[in-house]
Amino acid sequence: MISPRVLARCILFITMTATMARLLHAADLRIGLIGLDTSHATAFTEILNNPQAKDHVPGAKVVAAFKGGSPDIESSITRVEGYTATLRDKHGVRIVDSIEELCTQVDAVMLLSVDGRPHLTQARPVLAARKPLYIDKPMAGTLRDVHTLARLAAESKTPFFSSSSLRFAKSSQAVRKGSIGTVTNAWCGSPASLEKTHPDLFWYGVHGCESLFTVMGRGCESVRRGKTAEGKIEVVGTWKGGRTGTFREIEGYQGQAQGTLGAAQVGAFDGYAPLVAEAVTFFQTKVAPVPIEETLELFAFMEAADESKRRGGAQVRLSEVVEMAARP
Repeated sequence: MISPRVLARCILFITMTATMARLLHAADLRIGLIGLDTSHATAFTEILNNPQAKDHVPGAKVVAAFKGGSPDIESSITRVEGYTATLRDKHGVRIVDSIEELCTQVDAVMLLSVDGRPHLTQARPVLAARKPLYIDKPMAGTLRDVHTLARLAAESKTPFFSSSSLRFAKSSQAVRKGSIGTVTNAWCGSPASLEKTHPDLFWYGVHGCESLFTVMGRGCESVRRGKTAEGKIEVVGTWKGGRTGTFREIEGYQGQAQGTLGAAQVGAFDGYAPLVAEAVTFFQTKVAPVPIEETLELFAFMEAADESKRRGGAQVRLSEVVEMAARP
C-alpha cells in the first residue's frame, strides 16, 4: 500500500512534469513560411509540427505562411493550392495575405519559394523586421541578388543563412570536420535539371555543388565547364594551392573525396531533418551554421560555370564574375 507521503510526492512529480511540458510547448519558436510552391513547405512542417513524425525536430512549430508562387514557372504555380491546403487543413497553419503580416506573427522565417528570383523582394520585409531568416536553395536568381541579400542582411544586422539540405549529410560533415585530413580533391554529383529563368546550376545542380563546397571549403579560384562522357554537365574548379573540386551531373546524390589521411564517400542525401534541426538551432542561437562567405563563393562558382559555357569551355576566374555582378 502506498503511503500518503509517497503518493503526495508522485502527484507532485506528475504535476511538475506536466507543467514543464506545457512550458516547453509554450516556448516553441513560432516559424513562418514564405513560398508554398515546393514540397519543402509540407515536409519541413511535418518534421516540426508532428511529434509522431519519424524525424521529428522539437523546439519550433510552423504557425503561419504566405503562399507566394510564380505564374511563369509551371512547377511553382500548379502546386501552391495543394500545399496550402495541406498546411492549413492538416497542420492548422494560418495563411496570411502579406509577408509584413507574417512577420508580426512569428519569431523566425523560412523563405522556401522554389523560384529564386523573388527571394530578394520577399526577404526585404523580413530583414526590415529583423527576423532570423533561413533561405532555401537557390539563395537568389542571380549572383547580383545573392550579394545584395548578403549586404542587406549585414546592414540590418539580421542573422540569416542559405543552404541545400545536402550540406548536412553525415558523410560530408565528417569529411568537413577532418575525418580524412585536408581534402586535396573531390567530386560530387547530383541531378541538374534546368530552368530557363535561372543560371544552369542554380536550379538543381546547386545540391551537388553544395556538397562539393561542404567538403572542399573556401578557396576556389577558377572553373572550367565541360561535359562528361555521357554528355552531362561537368564543372572542374581549381582551389588555392592546386586542390581540385568537380561537380558532375548524375542521377542521385554521391561523390568521393581524397584527403591527406585517406578517402571517403561523400555527397549523400540524408533527408530534410538534419537541415531542419540546424535551422532550429540557428533560430535559437542566431549563429549561422554556414559562413556567408562560403555561400557567396558557391554561387560565384555556379555563375562562373555559366560564363565558361558562354566562352566555349574556357577557364573563368570567380573574381571576374563577382566583379561583373557588381557593375551597375
